[in-house]
Amino acid sequence: MDASQPKRGPGRPRSFDEATALHAAMRCFWAKGYARASIDTLSREMQMPRASLYAQFGDKDGLFLAAINHYATTRTGQVLAHLTGQGDARAEVSGFLGAMIAMVTTDPETPGCLIACVLAEAATAHPEFQAALADRTAGLEARLYATLLAANPLEAQSDLRAKAGVIASTARGLAVSARAGTSPEDLRAIAQMTVRLTCTSAHRN
Repeated sequence: MDASQPKRGPGRPRSFDEATALHAAMRCFWAKGYARASIDTLSREMQMPRASLYAQFGDKDGLFLAAINHYATTRTGQVLAHLTGQGDARAEVSGFLGAMIAMVTTDPETPGCLIACVLAEAATAHPEFQAALADRTAGLEARLYATLLAANPLEAQSDLRAKAGVIASTARGLAVSARAGTSPEDLRAIAQMTVRLTCTSAHRN
């Protein structure tokens, strides 16, 4: 062995790439759910020995939360990008819900949403997951509220917050329905009705 070569940490693969590993873990949790994604399965999908997985992420819970963060950055970030707060709530919420439907229905191996479906289910028995879900939910509703406020600054804030909650609840429901096999066409009809009911224009006569 060449002594000039840097030594690897114990158990870590030479080609380890955290983003690639997290992407594999994300898909594994997304497809199987938290409970059914065993450490052995995750290790195999991530192409990481169990020892390396524990060394990098601590335990299965730590890996799951890291996968949620990766999902939020790489997937839901693109969906939320439609909510710009530029004053056209109807167009922005339509774009947001349309992108949400595409995300939760495009890949048959990962139907639904990792947050709305998998994290929500796991949160029922895990306080740290419950806190993570609450943070994600509050963040989405705040983003929707800002979008509605920009379009209707004179509308009562309590009404706008309630509408933001309705839209956020619809988005979560769309994800759950997609995981249950509801067609994209039916999901789009629900989304369109939600937009009509919640996104009134400040300039309507």
